[in-house]
Amino acid sequence: MREPIILKGETGQWEMVIGLEIHAQVKCKSKLFSGSSTEFGAEPNTQVSFIDAAMPGMLPVINQEAVDQAIRTGHALNAKINNMSVFDRKNYFYPDLPQGYQISQYKSPIVGEGWLIIDLGKGETKKIGIERLHLEQDAGKLMHDQHPKYSLVDLNRSGIPLMEIVSKPDMRDWEEAGAYLRKLRSIVRYIDSCDGNMDQGSLRCDANISVRRPGEKFGTRCELKNINSVKFMMKAVEYEAYRQIEIIEAGNQVKQETRLYDPIKNETRSMRSKEEAHDYRYFPDPDLLPLHITDERINTFKKNLPELPDVKRDRFQKEYNLSFYDADVLTADKLHADFFESLAKGRDAKFVANWIITNFFAMLNEVDKSIEESPIKEEQLGELFDLINDGTISGRTAKEVFEEMFTNGGNASEIVEKKGLKQISNTDELEAMIQKIIEDNSQQVEKFKSGNEKLFGWFVGQVMKNTQGAANPKVVNEILRKALKN
Repeated sequence: MREPIILKGETGQWEMVIGLEIHAQVKCKSKLFSGSSTEFGAEPNTQVSFIDAAMPGMLPVINQEAVDQAIRTGHALNAKINNMSVFDRKNYFYPDLPQGYQISQYKSPIVGEGWLIIDLGKGETKKIGIERLHLEQDAGKLMHDQHPKYSLVDLNRSGIPLMEIVSKPDMRDWEEAGAYLRKLRSIVRYIDSCDGNMDQGSLRCDANISVRRPGEKFGTRCELKNINSVKFMMKAVEYEAYRQIEIIEAGNQVKQETRLYDPIKNETRSMRSKEEAHDYRYFPDPDLLPLHITDERINTFKKNLPELPDVKRDRFQKEYNLSFYDADVLTADKLHADFFESLAKGRDAKFVANWIITNFFAMLNEVDKSIEESPIKEEQLGELFDLINDGTISGRTAKEVFEEMFTNGGNASEIVEKKGLKQISNTDELEAMIQKIIEDNSQQVEKFKSGNEKLFGWFVGQVMKNTQGAANPKVVNEILRKALKN
């Protein structure tokens, strides 16, 4: 069983306590309380309604699609869907918040307690509790690089629907926190409730972290805000844990505060003192009625959920006879899983899985491209697999063809024909060549027949040398064994 990472300080051992708050942008065409577009990348302040800009007299109207997506996400997180939920005003002042408050949910969220299973490698898992999921509107965005003297405000994000998914403090190191964030992102992508693009800000992470002596009560926590990658979140958590340990071991107390992570310097720095719930003066929004959801509607979404990552992984292991590792890699992302399953139809699934993971995914990672950005499409890769399987090209040659396809484009068959890369599988041609090699190397033949089996590889090498590596190894082996027995 995997043991959590224990940190060593000057005065002994320390344990981390981590909880994550994930802000996932709901995948829908309009904002939470207005009809403005949610499309990414528009010019500043071109997707702002009177409601988003907090013009006097404008009343919010709930987006039904956002509610439905929250219900579906709640089901995917094994959580309780509440029949009644209430929208509250969270009061605070910031220049990118035109209303002077954020419409959120406090005491009565749309989704209650749930859980998910994280994967920790080597088949080990851990159950992480979900405290709640609630809907809320996003704030705008401050832009500090547009003017030498002023900060400007872009309200395109104002009113964007967010699902805030709050975990319980069940994670004990950065590896667990990373696994949790990856798993949650995978789930919302599978059910298509959020695109999970952290680089575009549609999935953001706040990390709450404290340290304690193993087994003791929770310590004072600090919140790390708006981290936009799994890698940065893990680094931020590690740095913050050691920072807190140094403070405590020096005889001081950790301040409860909100901090920012600087990925360039790999450090956290103070942003503001940490607010408590009462500081926000929550109260029910008088412009929005309580949200009532029938059991029938709740159950409808539960029945229509797609196959989730864990279920798909288990199916891939059984149906395609894949290892846990291969199935886990392929099902971590729905696009990857669909890509594999389409190529595996009518082909050796284990061969396809190995090729995709070892070569295709590795090449994408090397050039930092997603599967959608790949220059090699599904049909092209399928053609390459078929050329390998029917003996037209060897596995070694296939890698050369693959690299050419990836770098310069083109189809596998065209590249093979143009470069003359077809394997020699003609038995008559190979038999004649092998017979001549045997006749010219009688001493080696005698040594082989006397028990030196290692010489078989030498004969194979001679055939490959004579054909410049173009001979079909399988055919060569079969003919050579028969010839050497005579």
